Amino acid sequence: MNELALNEELKIEDMIYEIRGKQVMLDSDLARLYKCKNGTKSINLAVKRHIYRFPERFMFQLTEEESKIIWFQFETKNGKAETRGGKFDKPFVFTEQGVAMLATVLKTEVAEEVSIKIMDAFVVMRHYISNNLLEQKFINNLVLENNERINKNSKDITLLQESFNKLEENKEINEIYFDGKIYNAHSLVLDIFNMAKKELIIVDRYTDKTILDMIRNLNCNVILITGKNSKLTKLDIEKYNKDYNNLKVYYDDTFHDRYFILDRNIIYHSGNSVNYIGYRKSSLNLLKDKSVKASILKDVDKIIML
Repeated sequence: MNELALNEELKIEDMIYEIRGKQVMLDSDLARLYKCKNGTKSINLAVKRHIYRFPERFMFQLTEEESKIIWFQFETKNGKAETRGGKFDKPFVFTEQGVAMLATVLKTEVAEEVSIKIMDAFVVMRHYISNNLLEQKFINNLVLENNERINKNSKDITLLQESFNKLEENKEINEIYFDGKIYNAHSLVLDIFNMAKKELIIVDRYTDKTILDMIRNLNCNVILITGKNSKLTKLDIEKYNKDYNNLKVYYDDTFHDRYFILDRNIIYHSGNSVNYIGYRKSSLNLLKDKSVKASILKDVDKIIML
């Protein structure tokens, strides 16, 4: 893996900028992460060969004014801006979708592994922005409470509570169809995992180290039931738990299907293993039948109690 991407002091989140109301990454940063031998030239060449895959909503070139904004943000985050040839030119930037598409056309040895880390970073930034917007909305409503009449205040509080209730309702994802868009699939599965408050149980015979990247930022304990011939080695697990210590692994081959169990209450049935989510067309369904859920939990408990 690229030493640059593994450097703990370097966060991919710090390479994501806000421009035109979108989160984007610079072509130069992507070239470094994807270990392109010829830098941005490799990216430009790959894009030109597959230009039909990169509409403007995936990739666009910054104006001179936008470039100044990007470099200002860079200096704010890093203390000193880097230039190309001693000047600030107008770089190309890639949106979330563009980054995911770029990973499919680059042929570097680290493209697949780095793309997963970049996807995680975009998800983290999306949650960060969402949480801050909700917090700001709450503060704004408190200000209104001090400036308006009591009856108007009560109405505002009610509306705010309804907004939060709707937000909670939208957290329950009933059914998803993955149509080959890897980033979207990866992001949605992470959203589901983040719904677990105390415990997440993953039943997946065919998982690999991909699962470690997906659970490392969860605020709950994780139990993984995987196959005896799983690609996830005991050494991988030991190294992971030294840093995060939130994972227990059990080996069992009696399960054929894949399940995500949230707090022993919500259960999703997955048509694909975690490490192949989005690579092929498949679906993810919320199980409703209480008897089916009870049977799954009973079999899971048998494995854990052995």
